[in-house]
Amino acid sequence: MSQRVALLGGGKMGEALLAGMLRAGRTAADVVVTERHPERAAELRDRYGVATPDAGDAVKSADVLIVAVKPQDMGALLTEIGPAVHPGQLVISVAAGIPAAFLERHLSGDVPVVRVMSNTAVFVDQAMSAISPGTHATADHMKLAEDLLSPVGEVIRVPESQLDAVTALSGSGPAYFFYLVEAMTDAGILLGLPREVAHRLIVQTAIGAATMLKETGEHPVKLREAVMSPAGTTIAAIREMENHGVRAAMIGALEAARDRSRELASGLG
Repeated sequence: MSQRVALLGGGKMGEALLAGMLRAGRTAADVVVTERHPERAAELRDRYGVATPDAGDAVKSADVLIVAVKPQDMGALLTEIGPAVHPGQLVISVAAGIPAAFLERHLSGDVPVVRVMSNTAVFVDQAMSAISPGTHATADHMKLAEDLLSPVGEVIRVPESQLDAVTALSGSGPAYFFYLVEAMTDAGILLGLPREVAHRLIVQTAIGAATMLKETGEHPVKLREAVMSPAGTTIAAIREMENHGVRAAMIGALEAARDRSRELASGLG
């Protein structure tokens, strides 16, 4: 029998997970979505055919609760649903920076919690999701979380202590690539290319490079060196990047993202 899922939060990430589950074959009758804004709830009902009850009713009818609200809204949601959640249900949290222990403190009994850090590539079924078990989550709970997330991308298991680093690397990661593509597009325009041409060249180059990394299994240094010829164009460009501290800037940026993730958690009561 199919697990009944309550998706608590109908924002961008919640909608992406909903769409992915439906594309993977789960029926709209097996999923309910809670959304506090009536206009947004109506939009989700019309677009996907799902019911949008209030959070209390959604929790009562579900086997799995996927918590997809913003971190600042987590406390209020848990206060609302906490008394109704029981150990026979699995709680999966996709909220950034919220430790599993915080959820467990606000839930009754030994409720199993699995914490997830995914990214916006769920929209195209190419997400990278890292999952970590809470105190009461078993191997079966982890497998169920993997089954729910695998239709929208790859899933990896990590200790919860590593999730702040995961947030910095892959959770925020799509934005770094978009930023790089934006910069390269501007450079292409500066070099005389039309914007549409520059964009198309860069996007396909990014797809090709990522595919080579994934399918060959080669170290990125080896793949990069295969592009560079002595005294050629590529090594000249790489030298400029090194001169401008691009590598150091990237490391510093990821450290800042990790630290911000920790700050979000430290502010919880």
